Amino acid sequence: MSAYETVIGLEVHVHLATESKLFSPAPVRYGDAPNHAVDPIDLGLPGVLPVMNERVVELGLRAALATHCTIHGTSVFARKNYFYPDLPKGYQISQFEEPLATAGWLEIRPEGAESATRVGITRIHIEEDAGKSIHDSAVAGGGSHVDLNRAGVPLLEIVSEPDMRSAAEAGAYLRTLHQLLRYVGVTDGDLEKGQFRCDANVSIRPPGQEEFGTRTELKNLNSFRFVEAAIEAEAARQAELLDHGERVQQATMHFDAERGRTRVMRLKENSDDYRYFPDPDLIPLRVPRSGSRPSAPRYPSSPPRSARASRANSGSRPTTHSSSPRPGRSPTSSKPRWPPTAIRRRPSPSPTGSPATCSRPWARPGWRSRGARCARRRWRRCCGWSKPGASPPGAPAPWCPSW
Repeated sequence: MSAYETVIGLEVHVHLATESKLFSPAPVRYGDAPNHAVDPIDLGLPGVLPVMNERVVELGLRAALATHCTIHGTSVFARKNYFYPDLPKGYQISQFEEPLATAGWLEIRPEGAESATRVGITRIHIEEDAGKSIHDSAVAGGGSHVDLNRAGVPLLEIVSEPDMRSAAEAGAYLRTLHQLLRYVGVTDGDLEKGQFRCDANVSIRPPGQEEFGTRTELKNLNSFRFVEAAIEAEAARQAELLDHGERVQQATMHFDAERGRTRVMRLKENSDDYRYFPDPDLIPLRVPRSGSRPSAPRYPSSPPRSARASRANSGSRPTTHSSSPRPGRSPTSSKPRWPPTAIRRRPSPSPTGSPATCSRPWARPGWRSRGARCARRRWRRCCGWSKPGASPPGAPAPWCPSW
């Protein structure tokens, strides 16, 4: 293996944290009975039309900004045509020539490395997931069954540049990306549920050669440890072929974790085999721009080091975007207590000496200033404020100055 340099590029498929599917109102749930979370749109029945889920676009923008990508104002959905038993429409709605975002990067630090390594990100695009074929004899009874609960679930595909040179770097890239996307709320990232999967493209070449060798693709790896083991096994297989004067053939590979070896599943298709063309049922996706950049939610670009270290040890997901809980928020709860302890204050004495209460007609009767709240559980328009936090000078938000 020392006679060859390994070149690795990764395609990561991320399930987005949405309540419904990409183009249908069917729920996104895990653990339901087979084929119980489907809709006529997911089944591709005649006469149905897809409707875009706005939440998917928002989460896609989050991921693009977190990975320093350039967001395109216009992106186009295309049909990716191929036959598979768990693809009832006969095509998958994806993005091809005009994706959501391109040209990003992510810094990684493999274990034991002295400095960080920057890995380029080619593109991020939105697509729908396919169904699931079940071949387990304990479930299917000796045959093969199809479960379409997963069909239409929104995905982000994040494609890296071939900038990684070892299985350790690939593992560090996946762990860093997984942690970042969970931190900014793009995905739950449960590996056991297939919410974070990886396809690894592997090739080898003699050291110093600029031209890439023939690549093979390892499909649907959902474990960081398996990705590293599969890459090492495939690089060893290719090196053995070249040492015996044979040629590496472009193919899709399967990794046998028990034997620690890879085997050919099918010859690799090229993009023209999928016959991409713009989906006639979907208009181009246009991202509104604010100034020179598309508008997107504000959030930290990367987790603090303290939170990063604690999650690496515990594997848990934080409830806030900082290493310490915000004022008024319990460390074990994601819902804020109201009013926050940090902004509570005693009511100002009224001219008559009686306890101050909100004079608005929709205030809860009998409620006093400490903890008073509008009857609709909103501060909006109490004393004329336009929105929470937009308090007049001298009035601590979000308290009503008349209390």
